[in-house]
Order: sequence, then structure tokens, then C-alpha cells
Amino acid sequence: MAYPMSSLEDIARAISSAKRLLICGHIMPDGDCLGSVLALGTALEQIDKQVIMAGPDPVPQIYGFLPNIENFRVGEPPENSYDTLIALDCSVPKRLGSGYCDLPAKDHLTVINIDHHVGSDSFGRYRYIDPRAAAVGEIIFDLLELMGIKITLETAICLYTAIATDTGSFQYESTSPATHRRVARLLEAGVPVARINVNLYEEKARASSFLLGAALNTLSFSACGKVAWMTVTRELLRSLDAGDELTEGLVNYARGVRGVEVGLLFHELADGRIKISLRSKEAVDVRRLAALFGGGGHPRASGCEVTGDLAKIQAEVVAAAVSAAGGEAH
Repeated sequence: MAYPMSSLEDIARAISSAKRLLICGHIMPDGDCLGSVLALGTALEQIDKQVIMAGPDPVPQIYGFLPNIENFRVGEPPENSYDTLIALDCSVPKRLGSGYCDLPAKDHLTVINIDHHVGSDSFGRYRYIDPRAAAVGEIIFDLLELMGIKITLETAICLYTAIATDTGSFQYESTSPATHRRVARLLEAGVPVARINVNLYEEKARASSFLLGAALNTLSFSACGKVAWMTVTRELLRSLDAGDELTEGLVNYARGVRGVEVGLLFHELADGRIKISLRSKEAVDVRRLAALFGGGGHPRASGCEVTGDLAKIQAEVVAAAVSAAGGEAH
């Protein structure tokens, strides 16, 4: 059953009525996912809610500095010791991952869905989708304000990380005046911006640098020069002893070349699927491009996962990207 869209006030009331909550985000968690889960969970613990913060996939090393990260459970969902499920930053249930994707269908759970992706599925008894938000972290900020929960330094660090990472350090066009006003409040709470930036961008594993070099060696361009792409195979990752999480951000190097409108990263996953990251500058809505292959996201940053022969997939996606960018295939 599809329920109507909820107001943020509806979400606040539902959370206030809950006793035990499971808060989770999407597979291969990024900064917005983890920052939002930890911020909301930590804040609700302040008002004596019983909270479990969890997800199926390991936490990328660069987010190890986040407050309360040691209480984020990795693996299968915990036993049914909760009455409410809050799904953050998930456009469709399958993005919750193994074990978690079936939870929204459980009759005994009150399901709350908070997201900012256009075209999000209508799952959840309570769902609040705001595509104007640059990050789910912005929505969580507003929710905590509405509930009258003080934003402590620990919560502020998590929210800042959520917003900063999903806006490309405030470079994306999704960054609004309201984004900066919210972040200003977080800075007033004492967020150590310089230290967070070091943790996020200047403390990467050595394997990350080697992977970057190897990925750049695969950099290819369409004949028109408007599309660039890189490839990361399982063999490459194994040779460098690099984890999947180290591919985060690589696609930006393809987009960052002068004249390129669309950057692509083809990343071979352990199960054989191909994860495709799509980024654009101004001319192309990559959300529409990703939708052609069963994915989605935002106008300038989207993704999808497909099954099939890598070379064939690359040819199809590159051709579609070239067409979207208004270039010639040959």
C-alpha cells in the first residue's frame, strides 16, 4: 500500500511515539548516509530512545572519525527488538541491502522513510522526500530542530560530514543559501572544519593513491571529447589489495578534464555486477541517463548497477552519455 507523503511534523510525531528504533542507510555507505544515521541515532539517544544504528556493509575507513561510529553495527539486521525502522538516504528498499531490504514489508514495524532523491519509491508508512535538500543531513538538521533536540558537538560533526560530502564540499549546484545557513549553525556548535577535511581528504590509505594512479591509466575519451570514463576491475583491486570503498570519488577525475561534460566510472563488484558512477558539470542531467539503466540519483551525480559483459555495457553507456552530451559517437 502506498501512503501519502508525510510532513516533517508527522515524522517527528512518529519518532516521538516509538520506543525502540532501528536506523539504517544504504549499501556501500557514504558520508551522507553514515553522518545522517549517526546524527539521528545519537540525538535520539539524548531523549532516552532505544536506538540501533546498523547496515550490511563495512564502514569506509575515512569515516572512522565520526562520533559514535563504534556503535554502528555491521552485518545482518539485529533480532526483532525494535518497533520502528527509519530508512535514510534510500530511494528504494533494495538499496537497504541484504537482510534489510525485506524489513519495510514487515507488518509489525512502523516504517519511516527519509530521503532527498527524486523518484524515490513510496515505501514506508511515513515518508518524507525533499529533493530540494542537498543532503539527507539537511533534513535531519531540520527534524532535530523541530523536535527541540539540542544539536551537540558530536551530532554537529556527523551532520556537517553528511552535508559536506554530499555537496562535494559545497561545490555542487544543490548547495543553497539554506545549506550554508544550516552549516553556519553547525560551525557555531564547534565543528572542527579543518580537522574533518583532513580526515576526509588527506588521510587516505596508500592503496587509495595506487588505485587512483591505476584508474587514471584506464582513462578514455569519446571522439567528441565530452565523455570520459575509467574502469576498475576485480583483478585491479586484488592486485592493489584495495577495497571497494576506495573507489569513492574516482569518477570526479574523469569529469574534471577540460571539455568533458560527463564522467563515468565502471566498477566491477565482487558478485560480477558493474557499478556505474555518473557525474556531470552543467549540460547533462545524469539522473535521466542513469534511469536508462535502472538507476537514479541527482542531476549532477547518479549511479546504477547492471549485469552483463563489461565491454558491452561500457559501449552502451558511453554511447548514451555521448548522445546526452550532444556529441558525435565517432
